[in-house]
Amino acid sequence: MAELSKTDDAVDAATTGADTEEAALAAFDAPVDKGEPILQVRNLVKHFPLTKGILMKRQVGAVKAVDGVSFDLYQGETLGIVGESGCGKSTVAKLLMLLETATSGEVFYKGQDITKLSGKALKAVRRNIQMVFQDPYTSLNPRMTVGDIIGEPFEIHPEVAPKGDRRRKVQELLDVVGLNPEYINRYPHQFSGGQRQRIGIARGLALNPEIIICDEPVSALDVSVQAQVINLMEKLQDEFNLSYIFIAHDLSIVRHISDRVGVMYLGRMAEIGTDVQIYDHPTHPYTQALLSAVPVPDPSVREQRERIILTGDVPSPANPPSGCRFRTRCWKAEDRCATEEPLLAIPTRFKGKDTPAAHVSACHFAEEKAVLAV
Repeated sequence: MAELSKTDDAVDAATTGADTEEAALAAFDAPVDKGEPILQVRNLVKHFPLTKGILMKRQVGAVKAVDGVSFDLYQGETLGIVGESGCGKSTVAKLLMLLETATSGEVFYKGQDITKLSGKALKAVRRNIQMVFQDPYTSLNPRMTVGDIIGEPFEIHPEVAPKGDRRRKVQELLDVVGLNPEYINRYPHQFSGGQRQRIGIARGLALNPEIIICDEPVSALDVSVQAQVINLMEKLQDEFNLSYIFIAHDLSIVRHISDRVGVMYLGRMAEIGTDVQIYDHPTHPYTQALLSAVPVPDPSVREQRERIILTGDVPSPANPPSGCRFRTRCWKAEDRCATEEPLLAIPTRFKGKDTPAAHVSACHFAEEKAVLAV
């Protein structure tokens, strides 16, 4: 299990003049012996304009779907991202793939800001960052055979597989994801949901990428099929040294596959840590509320567990609350929360302490609380 890095320089950076989320992340969000991050996201912002009028349109506001997200991804690790529907998880995925243009912020792939790239340079980067989409049916062209779908990336990047070698390459990919290579001439509608998702994974692997962004890849599948796909992804990660960004709602699946977990709320990261830190030692009230909603099959344990019920509705991303965005639903909220925005940093009470609670959390009154039943 990865641990937090706590050097003297890191502590100084987080406690003195570096009062930004970037400094906190650089100091405390790095697993030991992972080296430099393969992907660095800094203050990523995406605002969708709200316009008024028909002929003379004017902007009257903006939906702040992603509003200052920062995190690192290391080679060979899986970063899980969880949160309620509408918190900006899928928008982050699209921004990382450059399917959406960021309003501001930076995404560094091996030290290079890819948000500024275009043309051949962007094409080269996209070869190394691929995506597995949520719906395994609508993400596949129903008019194309499986062989054409998986082989299409080779048309865009012919240097990966020579033209005469593509059929064999596609059959190898089908075999890698656990499908019969003879299915190469079949169409998507001839496969089950789990098989179609395996086809999507094979397409993502076609160009030998280093990073795969998984946007809720198992949410549309049965539980037994979910387990098969997750096990396949773990196997492929070990075999090809892949780095995953795994977006999902199911907290148990995220814990199973992730090395570290980021919790999002209303366009921002609320807490980031290892799976043990987030699930067993959460410090942000929103994370604690999420974990308390996890179903417990044992009735006797369920009756003894404290259930955190949040009041009120999720605020509109077009008009988020001032200060802490979670304060309108938080039982710890005080006047300070309305005026002062909390930084994503290690809580003061845990700084310098050898405790799993010493991980970054965007809360003025962060404190450890065991929520999940043991």
